Amino acid sequence: MTLFLREYARTRREVGAIAPSSPRLGRALTRYLVPSPGRSRAVLEVGPGTGAVTRHIADALGREDTLDLVEANPRFVDILHGVYGGDPRLQFLTGLVQEHELGTYDTIVCGLPFANFDAPTTTDIFDRLLGALRPGGTLSFFGYVGGATVRRTFTGKTARVHALDGQNALRRILDRHTFRTELVLGNLPPARVHHLVPAGDPVHPV
Repeated sequence: MTLFLREYARTRREVGAIAPSSPRLGRALTRYLVPSPGRSRAVLEVGPGTGAVTRHIADALGREDTLDLVEANPRFVDILHGVYGGDPRLQFLTGLVQEHELGTYDTIVCGLPFANFDAPTTTDIFDRLLGALRPGGTLSFFGYVGGATVRRTFTGKTARVHALDGQNALRRILDRHTFRTELVLGNLPPARVHHLVPAGDPVHPV
């Protein structure tokens, strides 16, 4: 918790959280990480932080499955390496997700603070993530309840305009790609988890 608060104060645009994700939020974000008997699965987690959700993903992986972790904060990367560095199923990608050439994935879990991003950044990231999904794949991410409102209220005019544009871009993405949204009250702060599929994908998980 102390590390999260310190990193939030130092680089709040990239971190965007004051505490690690709760177990309830972790379970919601990994709801569609389902077993696939007879074949390996490829999973991507963007913005794993200190690994609160990574634990849920790693526990659900089979022996032949793989997990790519993309984390921009070097302090968090060191923690992830310390915990998971010996697991051959995991690959660590340091830096922004926009800086990497992604593979293709069955499941993507994203913990990036989109309430902090402008419209071009939000659109670019979602284009990359949705474009990296295999047929039938899902993208799950979350936002804090009221987070966008707080961001717009306590920032200057220029930042407020960028935040509003970013939220409008996010709303258009949600309208086009969401098949399920769930509220997680057992988290600090409470969060909404959105589950997405690429536009035109006929497979909508239940």
